[in-house]
Amino acid sequence: MKREEALKTMYLFEGAEEKNRICKKSLKTWVVEAFRERKALALTLNDTKTAVNKLSHMANVIVFIIVLSLSLLILGIATTRFFVFLGSQLLVAVFMFGNTVKTVFEAIIFLFVMHPYDVGDRCEVDGVQLIVEEMNIMTTIFLRPDNLRISYPNSVLALKPISNYYRSPDMGDAIDFSIHVATPVEKLAMMKEKIIKFIENKKELWYPNPRVVLRDVDDTNRLKVTIWLRHRMNFQNMAVRFERREAVVAEMIRALRELDIEYCMLPVDVNLRNMPTVTSTRVPSTWSIFN
Repeated sequence: MKREEALKTMYLFEGAEEKNRICKKSLKTWVVEAFRERKALALTLNDTKTAVNKLSHMANVIVFIIVLSLSLLILGIATTRFFVFLGSQLLVAVFMFGNTVKTVFEAIIFLFVMHPYDVGDRCEVDGVQLIVEEMNIMTTIFLRPDNLRISYPNSVLALKPISNYYRSPDMGDAIDFSIHVATPVEKLAMMKEKIIKFIENKKELWYPNPRVVLRDVDDTNRLKVTIWLRHRMNFQNMAVRFERREAVVAEMIRALRELDIEYCMLPVDVNLRNMPTVTSTRVPSTWSIFN
């Protein structure tokens, strides 16, 4: 490999840029993630193949009925009066099963045309984070982070906004805290410098040019501060996201203590049901990598 290609490849492994080598832990993590990606792709293709086969069977039945009717008419076995009678019966069937046919058609359009997710994608529906486990023609089965199975009709999902973390680009994050309003300006500048320097030194984790902003003063006369940064990943793997947030929070607390700044962490707006399990990845957490 050329030097530029080698450096670009090393950026895929955490910590490789700083140490100029790939450690065993980083290599193991990369291999497991690559395996899970391939596993999820194989399951998506399998579910899609199953859905296509069912759709093919439905089409074969419809074509068979049409061909049989035309054959009977051409051979003179069935008269026009028979087809008029058959048509009246068909209208009754449409009245009885019309809604079902409409639901099936909407589900097929959603699955094959809209196709907003694949197996293993982390999505958000009605404010709840879910992992796609199985895709069928009529329904999609999700896993909540606590491994509760939820089945949604595709016709219902077609009318809902669906957020897909896996298909999102690299995502931004915000960490909020507050400090005493009487903190000197010099200490504020030093605090910002320390936090920004820590983030920019981790080029394999975050993009450069993070921002530390004094946003407002709350009712208790405390300064609201926000750290805005952008990860070099989306939030498909929530466990990794919170591990990186933890590193930034730890560095922030260390800087505040060194500068003797009084601080208070603001509550994180995260629904407890959305909290990820430690093993949550693009493949549902109940699957073993050895399956």
